[in-house]
Amino acid sequence: MEQNNRLINLENISKEFDGTVVLSDINLYIRKNEFLTLLGPSGCGKTTTLRIIGGFEYPTTGRVIFDGKDITADPPYKRRVNTVFQKYALFPHLNVADNIAFGLKIAKMPKKDITQKVGKMLELVNLQGYEKRSVESLSGGQQQRVAIARALVNEPEVLLLDEPLGALDLKLRKGMQLELKRMQQALGITFVFVTHDQEEALTMSDTIVIMKDGRIRQIGTPKHIYDEPKDAFIANFIGESNIIRGTMPKDEVVHFCGMDFTCVDFGFEKDEPVDVLIRPEDIHIVGTDASQLTGVVRSVLFKGVHYEMIIDAGGFNWKVHSTVMAPEGSRVGLSIVPFNIHVMRLQKDALPEEAAP
Repeated sequence: MEQNNRLINLENISKEFDGTVVLSDINLYIRKNEFLTLLGPSGCGKTTTLRIIGGFEYPTTGRVIFDGKDITADPPYKRRVNTVFQKYALFPHLNVADNIAFGLKIAKMPKKDITQKVGKMLELVNLQGYEKRSVESLSGGQQQRVAIARALVNEPEVLLLDEPLGALDLKLRKGMQLELKRMQQALGITFVFVTHDQEEALTMSDTIVIMKDGRIRQIGTPKHIYDEPKDAFIANFIGESNIIRGTMPKDEVVHFCGMDFTCVDFGFEKDEPVDVLIRPEDIHIVGTDASQLTGVVRSVLFKGVHYEMIIDAGGFNWKVHSTVMAPEGSRVGLSIVPFNIHVMRLQKDALPEEAAP
């Protein structure tokens, strides 16, 4: 069943530009009706991967399989995909309706059908009544909706989106995140989205693909990647993190800050060095007589829905998020339940030096 649900397969994809490897042995499948996000820092290869799916780049090695057919060498116009770029590339001399209808007119579709399809797209992107407007008179968010409508009006099986929210301000970005997810669910088509913004990925995706240095580091649901990052690089990239070096004396026991803590992880070698992840929201401030760690509050910031405190305890500056504020300079206890301690194998490129006391 899973195999039949796969729409796109990238098989052993590598890509070189002038002798520089930008993608190395990428293997990835994308399911029908899935919202999949390629997430990673600049230069990780996510946009190149998207362009290979769209036919704007060809892999040096490997194959692109679309619905069972090898399309590796097919040009973009032969692929059942459309792309929305960060720069929307709208036609300034055409109004909103004509921008959306451009591809349909090229295909010589009957005028009546074009009018019907454009009307449907305007309704989908909440731009009813804007048909005759100049695109240059629209806001950034409205221009983006026109670009999306133009890409969707041809009824592609896959919509590729290359950082399309990058030019929008914060409030518009948040609104469009929800709009894009709504559109994808309403249309029931596959979206492949590229971003370096972890919040966008967590908000919209069914599946997140974390990339670094031209390789895939982890694939999973937003919750799985947030709760169970494979290594410290991913933990740092998705959400805020406390990451500290430790060792595993035995299964379900991890040693850090000079003491042993009960955890739920197992399968490590005896005394194997590890990275320990504890999210700021998973550390509870308690009385010093009921705590595993005690320390001093070094700073307090009010963040709207919670306080962010830096607490020096056990030789490490812990970032703690809490709705209860402990005053700067006060001595507090920290409590961490075993389930919220996540132990990860060491990756040499994963952890900043300052996180390894």
